[in-house]
Amino acid sequence: MTTVLRLTVRDLASAEAVAAAAERAGVAAIRLADAGAIDPTVVAAYLAGRYPGVSYIPEVPTTHQAPYNVARRVLSLDRATGGRIGLALLAGDGDEVTDASAVAGVPPDPIARWAEYALVLTRLWESFPRTALIGDQEAGVVADDALIRPIGHEGAYYRVAGPLDGPSSVQGRPILVADLGLLDATAAAAAADIVVVEPGRATEAHTALTEALTAAGRHRDDVVLLGRVRAGDRIPLDEHGLDGVELEGDAAELIAALSAPTLRSVLGLPVPAVAR
Repeated sequence: MTTVLRLTVRDLASAEAVAAAAERAGVAAIRLADAGAIDPTVVAAYLAGRYPGVSYIPEVPTTHQAPYNVARRVLSLDRATGGRIGLALLAGDGDEVTDASAVAGVPPDPIARWAEYALVLTRLWESFPRTALIGDQEAGVVADDALIRPIGHEGAYYRVAGPLDGPSSVQGRPILVADLGLLDATAAAAAADIVVVEPGRATEAHTALTEALTAAGRHRDDVVLLGRVRAGDRIPLDEHGLDGVELEGDAAELIAALSAPTLRSVLGLPVPAVAR
């Protein structure tokens, strides 16, 4: 079962402690939420250099974040880390810059905005394939321009020409994470690689996601479904359809959950009185 941690970053020292514990425990990735102190993408870059055994998923909202800038920043991280970066895109409102490019009269809709933003990201990440790099010094050819294509996107909320100015990473493109509850299954199924659902909704989410993926021409195996659980609570192993968990908590809670866990603690079972 895949385990991803979700940490709200308040300082680098505690984030480092969590990353060290996660690396020792073999955790797949750490999702980095923004507490307003440090940009999660900066934290991801710092931690990736010090703890290369873990992958990192910074959270970025659609608000105050131009799609081209986010695509370029996150893909640069993904290339630098050898394909160990994802992006948790949060559904938000517009802002004074992106609202100026929206089609007049389009109603504010965070889900529709998220879906379009995600589409722009994935298309930008694919606009400069690694195969386009030639690097022929004798001929003076850096890349095959024919393989680098502008995306020419003109949608309800965004207008982005593209392409990006750097190639895709070894994993093709960064992993894209979506949260159900903020989004519906249809929006998530169009672009997400990981979908996170709140406790108790796994079966419902699995069914809705499977149907939405089929309608989008994708398969359920194309997406990992994670159940969010608070560190210290019982891991929902009995919920149908889950591929893993997103363990959420502060630094101390996450480190405690990763420190030599017993089978009882992993399953959420009480410690017998005789052993206390």
